Amino acid sequence: MKKVFLAVAVLLLALISVLVFNTLRLSSKQMQGVAPLPALTLNDSVVSHLSEAIQFRTVSYEDLSLMDSTQFEKFVGYLAKTYPLVHSRLKLERVNTYGLLYEWKGKSTSLKPALLMGHYDVVPVVQGTEKMWKHQPFAGDIAEGFVYGRGTLDDKVTVMGVLEAVEHLLKNNHTPERTFYLAFGHDEEISGRNGAQQIAALLESRKVELEYVVDEGGVIKIDGVSGINQPIALIGVAEKGYTTLQLSATGDGGHSSMPPAQTSIGMLAEAIDKLQKHPFPARLGGAAGYMQDYLAPEMPFSTKLAMANRWLLNSVIIGILEKTNAGNAMVRTSIAPTVIHAGVKDNVLPVEAIAKINFRILPGDSVKTVIDYVKKTIGNDRITVESLKQFDSEPSPVSDTATVGFRSLHRTIKACFPNAIVAPYLVVGATDARYYKNVSQNLYRFMPVRMNDEDLKRPHGTNERISVEDFKNVVRFYIELVKAG
Repeated sequence: MKKVFLAVAVLLLALISVLVFNTLRLSSKQMQGVAPLPALTLNDSVVSHLSEAIQFRTVSYEDLSLMDSTQFEKFVGYLAKTYPLVHSRLKLERVNTYGLLYEWKGKSTSLKPALLMGHYDVVPVVQGTEKMWKHQPFAGDIAEGFVYGRGTLDDKVTVMGVLEAVEHLLKNNHTPERTFYLAFGHDEEISGRNGAQQIAALLESRKVELEYVVDEGGVIKIDGVSGINQPIALIGVAEKGYTTLQLSATGDGGHSSMPPAQTSIGMLAEAIDKLQKHPFPARLGGAAGYMQDYLAPEMPFSTKLAMANRWLLNSVIIGILEKTNAGNAMVRTSIAPTVIHAGVKDNVLPVEAIAKINFRILPGDSVKTVIDYVKKTIGNDRITVESLKQFDSEPSPVSDTATVGFRSLHRTIKACFPNAIVAPYLVVGATDARYYKNVSQNLYRFMPVRMNDEDLKRPHGTNERISVEDFKNVVRFYIELVKAG
């Protein structure tokens, strides 16, 4: 028995030694020796321009007949008037009427070009919520140190920030080393298929190869994450896929006084309940694994130990992440019932009940595997499962962090926000960047705006706003990113 205890003790000591060794050998992945930028004073006109841009109601609707094309045309005209150097020195092409593609020739033809992108369409304000706004959503009010309005965070902030930066550089006679493209879509909020997809297809047809692409996506989370109190600059290196499935249950109609054992609504409710009680398997790898690699060295020892030994403690880490909505979305394909239609009268049994369920697909899964999983989990042939296909997209590839583009982003973030920790991450929503996978392997999603948990509710929500200082920082960031190449 003593030999058994001794053997167990030796094995335990060996395991502890391995765990500690793996932890101690973790080294920081943060770029060192980056000098903070000297203060750059920007005129308050940059803020006024954002305010004025918000006043154009460039709202995207899934029903295209609701689109007010005059607002889009006026916005494009406003850009030409506001940024005269951009429009006189850069080549502008209008793609599919409202998509905008600018080309800024660089000094070196040996360097691949880069592309900075965003979108200027916005989501509608939910009817009945107007009174909840402190300032009207399309007034562009500047108050309490903020610019208020739809688009201040999603995503006129990027469009205006990039154009302000380029106009500033042109005024100072700056010519970039590499060629830069600026691409601004007009329908990202309804899939981007008439804007970004067409711009990307045009570049592909011309055999353009981009060194890197930067789109909206991650932000600077100023309230950190568990175990790290510093701001975290999250650079999206991949994004989840998207599909919506329609579940239809058909039952016997008739009078509600003599119902069958299970109505069409009952069948549908049971199916949805099964899906929510049997979520997709969780995985920690790819972009989420990259994130752990970058954050682990900055964490307290106990957390660092777990992160450094994922081969053993993977399930523990996943269990921690699953406890929050954001963490759960990082490690599995998510299931979100969003629409239900059934019944017309309270004493009439509905023949058909329909539900729409939205899935955000983790890299490694696919639209097909989602459909197969749903059918298997429901296990009811009386319920049909149909893909709506309209906005389907597969998960993106994971972009590498050992590239010129990622290093340029990393260096610029460190220069502009010295106390921020940079980390790659998985974007759980969808961005227009996915359309550029055929012209670049290096697609990054980052918006240089400081946000806390409360701020993250503002895009698409009420009281969307950005601070005056934060918008000036956006402009400074793009100035330095272009300089960095």
